[in-house]
Amino acid sequence: MEKALITGVTGFVGSHLADRLVNAEVEVHGIRRHRSREEFTNLKVHYHEGDITDQIAMNEIVNEVKPDYVFHLAAQSFVPASWTNPVATLYCNVIGTTCVLEACRKFSPDAVVQVAGSSEEYGFVYPTECPITEDQPLHPFSPYGVSKVTTDFLAQQYRKSYGMNTLVTRAFNHTGPRRGESFICSKIAKKLALVKLDKEPPVLSLGNLKAVRDFTDVRDMTKAYWMAANYCRHYPEFGGPVNIGSEKATSIQEVVNTFLEIFNDEDSHFVIEQDPKMMRPSDVPFLLCDCSYFKKTVGWEPAYPFKQTLKDLLDYWVEKLS
Repeated sequence: MEKALITGVTGFVGSHLADRLVNAEVEVHGIRRHRSREEFTNLKVHYHEGDITDQIAMNEIVNEVKPDYVFHLAAQSFVPASWTNPVATLYCNVIGTTCVLEACRKFSPDAVVQVAGSSEEYGFVYPTECPITEDQPLHPFSPYGVSKVTTDFLAQQYRKSYGMNTLVTRAFNHTGPRRGESFICSKIAKKLALVKLDKEPPVLSLGNLKAVRDFTDVRDMTKAYWMAANYCRHYPEFGGPVNIGSEKATSIQEVVNTFLEIFNDEDSHFVIEQDPKMMRPSDVPFLLCDCSYFKKTVGWEPAYPFKQTLKDLLDYWVEKLS
C-alpha cells in the first residue's frame, strides 16, 4: 500500500484530501499541531503531532513514515492576516516549507513532494492579461503572495539542486464545505445560515464586491492534487508550476447574488453593506486561470458546478449551527 503524508491534515483542504486518499486505499499519515482543530478528523488517518517550523519534528515524522507522497498544505493561508502579521506569515510559510523539504531530502528523497502554491503569486494583473498562464510574471501583491512565491521557488530549487521529485501547484481560489469562516464564500454562507435559523438579522457586511476570482470546488481541487501527484510519480519531469482552476471569472457580487438565489427566502430582505475595515491595503482586482496545460497533460476536469458548491457550503453551515 502506498503511503502519503499530509501537512495541515486537519485544515480545510487537508481534511478533504485525507478523505479522498483513504477512499483510494492509500495509507494516509497527517501532521497536526497540538492546538489543531479536532473537527475534521478521519479515523483511518495516522496522525502525528508536530509543527512544520520544527526541523527536528519534521525529520522524525518523515523518517518514521517514509512516504511515497508528501502533500505540503500547511500554511498561514488567509491573505488579510498576512497584512496584520507578515512576520508570522513569512515564518510559517517559508521556514515551514524549508523544514518539510529538508526532511524529505534527508529521509524520503524519492517521494513526490507537492508544494501548494497560490494564484496570489501572480498578484496584480490586468484583465487583458487574463486568463493567466504559468508564464505570467509574478508580481505578488500581499505578504502572503510573497511567501508563496518563495515556497514555489524553494520547491523548484530543491528539484534542480538535489534531483527531488517536487511538484508545484498554483491553485486559484477554492471553496466548499468546511471552509473557514474568515474566507469570503464561507463568511457569506455562515451569515445566511444564521439568518435562516433566525439567529441574526439579514445584514451582510462585506469588503470589495468588485474583485473577480476563479473559484473551484475543494473536492475538485483535491482530485487535481491527487491526479497531479500520481502523474508526477510516473513522469518525474512533470514538476510544475501548474495552474489549477475552473477557468471561470466570478465577481464577489455574483457570489452574493448566487447565494441569495439559493437562499430563496422572500421574507428576508438582505441589506448589503460595504465595510471599509474589510478592505485590503491593496487588492488583486482580477484573477482568471488558464488551466489548459494541466487539463491536457493530466486529464483533470472539474465536476462540481459553482452553484452546487455554494449550496453545499450553505448546508454545511446550517447543519453546523443548528
